[in-house]
Amino acid sequence: MYSDAMQAIQIHTTGSADVLTLTDLPTPTPGPGEALIRIEASGVNFIDTYFREGRYPAKLPYILGQEAAGTIVSVAPDVTSFKPGDRVAWCLIPGTYAQFAVAPAARLVAIPEGVTAQQAAAAILQGMTAHYLLHSAYTVQPGDEILIHAGAGGTGLLFIQMAKALGARVFTTVSTEEKATLARAAGADEIIFYTKEDFAAKVKSLTGNKGLPVVYDSVGKTTFEQSLQCLRPRGYMVLFGGSSGAVPSFDLIRLSVMGSLFITRPTLKDYIATRADLEHRAKDVFDAVANGSLRLRIEHVYPLADAAQAHRDLESRRTTGKLLLIP
Repeated sequence: MYSDAMQAIQIHTTGSADVLTLTDLPTPTPGPGEALIRIEASGVNFIDTYFREGRYPAKLPYILGQEAAGTIVSVAPDVTSFKPGDRVAWCLIPGTYAQFAVAPAARLVAIPEGVTAQQAAAAILQGMTAHYLLHSAYTVQPGDEILIHAGAGGTGLLFIQMAKALGARVFTTVSTEEKATLARAAGADEIIFYTKEDFAAKVKSLTGNKGLPVVYDSVGKTTFEQSLQCLRPRGYMVLFGGSSGAVPSFDLIRLSVMGSLFITRPTLKDYIATRADLEHRAKDVFDAVANGSLRLRIEHVYPLADAAQAHRDLESRRTTGKLLLIP
């Protein structure tokens, strides 16, 4: 069903979740190279809260959301790769907290048979994030011992499963017994309660004081220093988020002193910059969802109008798995 008007969640000013406003807007029209998609599910991610708070700049008023799945309604005349009726998913294109959105056809991926729109929206951003981190930012080898922070989060649970499929021994940090249970079910070998123990000391103990070849850190400020202490000489610190805040300024000479360490601060967009990379990563993720080897935990599904509550729940740190909005 197509309409000239739609509802979307906009912010007119930055601030708390209270600034999220359900707004009536004209349905957008696809420009050259674009498709108009009726959204069936939109993912809720920490980056959305950064834009809402003003931590990341956005031109106001701004429609939040960067991850969705749905069905194409229309395409621009120059688009030949997709057609109306095709089921597609996409991420890193703003404006998905809405009933309709436009996106460049070059950034869309087809949803295969056996994968629902909700599954596609739940998997595409976090699944491709875990994929590039494990395969490209640092290439995990069978037998590698690795640390994944926040193992019970939406990305963490996918991350653990993918890492185990590659033959890694996975250590992960969690805050509660409930989250530990989820991380174990995903395949984690060692659970570390960062709220109760020094995780760097625990890692050293578990590795016979050798340290790890890689730490994957999405937390940032509160874990960064200890994460470095977990690494063996020539180890990799892969800092891909900052849910606890930004990492303080860092003197690079410390990398030499601590064992010729590497630090990278990667982001997904640079690892799906080509059409080939985008299709390859999305196919790997969706195929794993379709064949059941990658299990998704969709924890809560909210009506679009309840986006503010979804943000509050995400920021409370009490959620596990994926949160979705349904227009």
